[in-house]
Amino acid sequence: MTNEPQMQDSAPWWKHGHVWLLISGPATVVVAGFATAWIAIKSPDPVVEADYYRRGIEINRTLAARDKANLPALQGRNHAATPAQP
Repeated sequence: MTNEPQMQDSAPWWKHGHVWLLISGPATVVVAGFATAWIAIKSPDPVVEADYYRRGIEINRTLAARDKANLPALQGRNHAATPAQP
């Protein structure tokens, strides 16, 4: 029995599957980053209106007025749905 190390013929690094598996993860992230940057540059977000706060308050007032207008109908419906008390 000899103690000489055996020389093995190894293939180049690009012929091993596990190397491509390791490279594919970071490569996918880089491609996704470029795609995200392209989408962000191509379609920027719209600017918020300067009077957004005033518009929001007006909407709340409109909704509150609608709720007040429906109050008698809601009370009548709730009264009709409630069983009589002895």
